[in-house]
Amino acid sequence: MFQNREFYKLQYWIQLPNGNWELGKILSTSAPESVVSMSDGRVLNVKTESLVQANPDILDGVDDLMQLSYLNEPSVLYNLQYRYNRDIIYTKAGPVLVAINPFKKVPLYGNDYIEAYKCKSIESPHVYAITDTAMREMIRDEVNQSIIISGESGAGKTETAKIAMQYLAALGGGSGIEHEILKTNPILEAFGNAKTSRNDNSSRFGKLIEIHFSETGKISGANIQTFLLEKSRVVQCTEGERSYHIFYQLCAGAPAALREQINLKSADEYKYLRQSDCYSITGVNDTEQFRIVVEALDVVHVKKEDQQSVFAMLAAVLWLGNISFTVIDNENHVEAVADEGLYNAAKLIGCDIGELKLALSTRKMRVGSDSIVQKLTLSQAIDTRDALAKSIYACLFEWLVEQINKSLAVGKRRTGRSIGILDIYGFESFDRNSFEQFCINYANERLQQHFNRHLFKLEQEEYIQDGIDWTKVDFEDNQDCLGLFEKKPLGLLSLLDEESTFPNGTDLTFANKLKQHLNSNSCFRGERGKAFTICHYAGEVMYDTTGFLEKNRDLLHLDSIQLLSSCSSQLCQTFASSMLTQSEKPAAGPLYKSGGADSQKLSVATKFKGQLFKLMQRLESTTPHFIRCIKPNNLQSPGLYEQDLVLQQLRCCGVLEVVRISRSGFPTRMSHQKFARRYGFLLLENAAFQDPLSVSVAILHQFNILPEMYQVGYTKLFFRTGQIGVLEDTRNRTLHGILRVQSCFRGYQARRYLKELRRGITTLQSFIRGDKTRSEYAVLLQKHRAAIIIQKQIKGRIAMRKLKSIHDASLLIQSVVRGFLVRRFSGDIGLLKSVGMKANESDEVVVKSSFLAELQRRVLKAEAALREKEEENDILHQRLQQYESRWSEYELKMKSMEEVWQKQMRSLQSSLSIAKKSLAVDDSERNSDASVNASDDRDYSSDMGSNNKQAESNGLRPMSTGLSVISRLAEEFEQRSQVFGDDAKFLVEVKSGQVDASLNPDRELRRLRQMFEAWKKDYGARLRETKVILHKLGNEDGTVVKRKWWGRRNSSRMS
Repeated sequence: MFQNREFYKLQYWIQLPNGNWELGKILSTSAPESVVSMSDGRVLNVKTESLVQANPDILDGVDDLMQLSYLNEPSVLYNLQYRYNRDIIYTKAGPVLVAINPFKKVPLYGNDYIEAYKCKSIESPHVYAITDTAMREMIRDEVNQSIIISGESGAGKTETAKIAMQYLAALGGGSGIEHEILKTNPILEAFGNAKTSRNDNSSRFGKLIEIHFSETGKISGANIQTFLLEKSRVVQCTEGERSYHIFYQLCAGAPAALREQINLKSADEYKYLRQSDCYSITGVNDTEQFRIVVEALDVVHVKKEDQQSVFAMLAAVLWLGNISFTVIDNENHVEAVADEGLYNAAKLIGCDIGELKLALSTRKMRVGSDSIVQKLTLSQAIDTRDALAKSIYACLFEWLVEQINKSLAVGKRRTGRSIGILDIYGFESFDRNSFEQFCINYANERLQQHFNRHLFKLEQEEYIQDGIDWTKVDFEDNQDCLGLFEKKPLGLLSLLDEESTFPNGTDLTFANKLKQHLNSNSCFRGERGKAFTICHYAGEVMYDTTGFLEKNRDLLHLDSIQLLSSCSSQLCQTFASSMLTQSEKPAAGPLYKSGGADSQKLSVATKFKGQLFKLMQRLESTTPHFIRCIKPNNLQSPGLYEQDLVLQQLRCCGVLEVVRISRSGFPTRMSHQKFARRYGFLLLENAAFQDPLSVSVAILHQFNILPEMYQVGYTKLFFRTGQIGVLEDTRNRTLHGILRVQSCFRGYQARRYLKELRRGITTLQSFIRGDKTRSEYAVLLQKHRAAIIIQKQIKGRIAMRKLKSIHDASLLIQSVVRGFLVRRFSGDIGLLKSVGMKANESDEVVVKSSFLAELQRRVLKAEAALREKEEENDILHQRLQQYESRWSEYELKMKSMEEVWQKQMRSLQSSLSIAKKSLAVDDSERNSDASVNASDDRDYSSDMGSNNKQAESNGLRPMSTGLSVISRLAEEFEQRSQVFGDDAKFLVEVKSGQVDASLNPDRELRRLRQMFEAWKKDYGARLRETKVILHKLGNEDGTVVKRKWWGRRNSSRMS
């Protein structure tokens, strides 16, 4: 391990015998050796040439290895460990990001960090920074980007890919599709990842996720491409490893209804899962993971019925592994045992038990036009069973990826801009390496060459082609190793396909053929038996050819395909159709057909090579961004840093060469036309008519960029690290200033236009409102005039009717009085005639003349009294009209009060309605009582008039007494009416809330009404008594007066 270096100033790295590097200080130096003092006090003699100079303390923990003054392996190792011990797991190595797996959670992620890197407030190395750069370059250059994540198994590639996807989702989110993209991770991990001896979550397939963006930079869709799923892991696992996660998650987390439906048991009851005796992973809850997977399937729109079918297929694969065979004859032929495994497998895939039993223990072969049924041996039957299980799982995985792609692509409009994230298996070297490691390491060789071509080959070739003064950097090229794989006809892949076509080809004959033809290749070395060794870029790996031919052929007999096509399960029919479609593809070369029943013509290696070439073509058309993941130890333990393991990975990744070439080269380049177009507006002088090269040079001179920091090529400008950033900052500031000026000017224009618009709107509104008001006033004036005319007519008619009624009444009274007088006069004349017949003629003349005079006098007196009574009647009529006008005013007031109540107290409508009804009842009672009282008053007035006539004519005292009683009753009526009216009005105001008072208006109103009823009853009784008394007095006094009057009259006449 690295030791403390605080005490030393001039220090060197010394490599110890165990391979580790340690700091020391030189005490003395002789020609071949030096005496070095170590940090722990030891003194060593070492060769001077083996000492490696160390960097000063100030450079400890720099975030970019290019900043190291002395670039050597121990300095790089120390810098990475310095940062790793402080949980700073990301370090830049020129254009490459180095990520060391911490094997624990570190506080470097989340929305705060995403926002910080988005706003460029943090510049330290991070996956977020790499992803942000890819996003910005995609928008700026309109070129597709790719993020290539590589490293050994267990280095953290899958987690790094998820972190990059999270940042892209946060940066380009808003459409909702980003949530679906993120939810693909738990699905693909469950179905494609497994626990290996080196990694608890090892990707057993490769994937390329292309995320497409709209013109505005928002995510518009995605597509996932997978490579080389390790199907053999379904049927076999080594000690300490697990099969795919989904099997254990299903067994642990399936609900009771689903377990009963698919006859699911615990994981340790299935042969495929109990081979390795490993059922769980420390710190992982399979039940919770199953819930997450189901939730993710819902998010990517996999229907519930399809989910049930998927789980049924998984259970079918597990039950297939439980199918056993029994020998039926001496030739070791077998047939499947009709046990629980056979029954459940047949039920889940939807086929007949007999058909499944026959397909696993026999094989149909066509010889000419005849069909022969061949019984299988135990090993053949087991291979057939395992091949069926592997094919079902592989087809299920491909079907799931297809459904995910449909969900992510439906209705999404693509613009051609995309960022691809490649998460592919890393370089693998185990104690026993088989066909899967062979293909995986071949893919890593291809990716390493792409890395070399981008950072080394292409860069140096571009310098040379553009005439740049450049010191060539040597790097390790792996073209020889790739030639060993791909060369025809004597490459590894060609020889593997050729041996697979031979009926008698075996793994041993294949190994011997490799040794025979490839021993001369420097990257190949033959081993004893079936083994051979290949010198990869990351080191030597020895492969065991056992199972190579079988896995390369990947044969699934036609009987098994026909069995799947006849199943009632829709998924099985889809799988069979897909296999038959693949078998119809044109073959690149003939493969061995066992009875003409192979399901495919292309070998696994050939198909994988084709996929890999398409992948590389796609990556070549993008701008790549590299993330190298480093595994610090093989124990997956946090805080443990193994120098030799890290150094080996750094060498394999070519990190030191990357730093050297980046430091000595010009990593940023731009064509003259693009440079002039992008930064030309920054020139102080107009350069519109100059050629792009002149404009570019003028820009460089204006900004005083040192000549050693750039070089001008034939077609491009080449800059050292950081120089283009100065120009970009100036450009951004200038554009920001231009935008500020434009925004201010546009704001001024908008405000001026708004003011003019407001002025016009105000003027228009005033015109419209004036015209509307004038129109409304004209209509209102017309209605007012019409109302006045109607009122005039109505009032005139009412007055005429009243006048006519009064006139008729007057005539009636006059006629009655005159009739009475005439009748009286006629009676007196008759009496005088009878008396006159006895008297003499002279007396008759005297009496007649005096009688006529007296009659005239009385008539005049009666007419005067009549006029007085008419005047009194008019006075009483006026008082009655006053009472009626007061009552109408009171009703109008009550109506206005009711309108105010209705407008202001709608929330108390139910309570007020009761008050209104009470008031209405009281009003009607008052009206009826008032009318009765008024009529009584008129009756009494008439009586009083007649009595007054007689009283006045006779001068009797009782009539004056009756008038005083009537006056007091009238005054009491007025007072009581006023008091009751005021009290009722006050209670209504209290009820409506207009007046504040601490009393209950409803209770007081009821009490007032009771008082009014009592007074009315008493008043009516007294009125009737008074009327009776006055009537009696009138009759008695009238009779006496009449008698006396007529007596005197007659006596005078007689005399």
